[in-house]
Amino acid sequence: MIRAEVLKRIQEDPLFDIIVIGGGATGIGSALEASLRGYRTLLVDRADFTKGTSSRSTKLVHGGVRYLAQGDIFLVFEALRERGYLKRNAPHLVRDQMFIIPNYKWWEGPFYTIGLKFYDLMSGFLSFGRSFYVSGKRIRTIMPGIQDKKLIGGVVYHDGQFDDSRLAMDLLHSLFENDGLAINYFPVRKILKDSTGIVNGIMAEDKLTGKQYNLFSSSVINATGVWADDILKMDYSGIRKLIRPSQGVHLVLDKKFLPGDYALMIPRTDDGRVLFAIPWHDHIVVGTTDTPLDHAPEEPKAVEEEINFILSTAGRYFTLVPGRKDVLSVFAGLRPLAAPEKDNSKTKEISRSHKIFVSPSKLITITGGKWTTYRKMAEDAINKAAKISKLKKVKSISKKYKISGYTNDFCESDHLSVYGARRRDIIALTEKDPTLGEKLHPDLNYIKAEIVWSCRNEMVVKLEDVLARRTRALFLNAYVTRKIMPIVAEITAKELGWTEEKKKDEIRALDELIRNYLLE
Repeated sequence: MIRAEVLKRIQEDPLFDIIVIGGGATGIGSALEASLRGYRTLLVDRADFTKGTSSRSTKLVHGGVRYLAQGDIFLVFEALRERGYLKRNAPHLVRDQMFIIPNYKWWEGPFYTIGLKFYDLMSGFLSFGRSFYVSGKRIRTIMPGIQDKKLIGGVVYHDGQFDDSRLAMDLLHSLFENDGLAINYFPVRKILKDSTGIVNGIMAEDKLTGKQYNLFSSSVINATGVWADDILKMDYSGIRKLIRPSQGVHLVLDKKFLPGDYALMIPRTDDGRVLFAIPWHDHIVVGTTDTPLDHAPEEPKAVEEEINFILSTAGRYFTLVPGRKDVLSVFAGLRPLAAPEKDNSKTKEISRSHKIFVSPSKLITITGGKWTTYRKMAEDAINKAAKISKLKKVKSISKKYKISGYTNDFCESDHLSVYGARRRDIIALTEKDPTLGEKLHPDLNYIKAEIVWSCRNEMVVKLEDVLARRTRALFLNAYVTRKIMPIVAEITAKELGWTEEKKKDEIRALDELIRNYLLE
């Protein structure tokens, strides 16, 4: 994954079978699906991979318990099946996570137990484990941070937990291993068409140099999530909006607020949503909200109402009540929900199912969905692209494809396990230079070698890329990120050949961004 090599290759041969626009879960998945079938594939993204939405998830690989309550059986069944495939194909990244739904009323125990038994049944042979009822006494033991006043009991069930950006990186490594190409900071400026008005490529610009490229393909897939309408307008300015963005906010707290290995699921908040408190990289992620938006900002920011809602709701269920001063980082993400035919401000009622739209010019747009179902979305998108572009029909193999970095030989307590089989490459750097084994900060597990390895192997362009998505420092602790920023900038500058002025510019830019993650 060397950016200069990608540029060289697309200049030498600008003709592809499929070009995918958008470097989030759906776009990366679609590009990998295409390359696995032997199609010459290129993925482009206007910023960094997963910057827009796919790095800001609730960190769950799940069937969607609340969708089951809404009666969306097909969506839950599909997600449970995909959840199983993903854990099987990337066990170093997708972990079994046990959740507790606390019961404070007598009827909640049998109600949730029956519902979750059905959830288990739907997962079939891909089940993560069976749900079961536990007493209040048992819950106090296994989840000591929970509010136990009037606690009757609870239901334990299984779902998946993962690191979204690290999964994206391994999917990109897989893409390159299958002769596909991807490049970041490469925005599309124009949709190209032939003399009959059919899409046959894109004109894109390298943000680093300003150079523009005409790239041609049999099919173009718009997988830009909440920004899909922007690409559609390049195709046809009069098209109606396909996307209704919704903002979800998460707060990150110290592990002391929910000690142990269990996650908490609050099945019904004041606004009718579900709230999760999930162990993640030795911290607790609490969220999320569901706020409808009229437009999709490039860098979404939490509003006070969302922050206060999460803190007040969590405070009713935690023994140790969190306040603003306890929030280590706050991050907001946008959901690319498929817009309803009729205007509706209640985004929790908009379907999370994905949809594929083919314009008269044969531009393919895929919308909706979530990380858990990225593979199925990709399979459907490439099936459609192959059909309308008359590409050679090739059967999908992604259900059983072991994602790059695959290994069963890992220790969950070792934070380097998220690199899977590449963990040994990072360890090798520390053996060659012991100083690279030093922690960046006592409050985070990241070591200097991870920065070096990512700069050399994962198409890092900005300081933000390293601290927000190659590592997750910014999402875990924005205050600590500000402290380690100069150290990481020094390492990154050395690896990428930055001038002193460039290094200072990157520090200033990241410092400005960090403000969005702090409650000051």
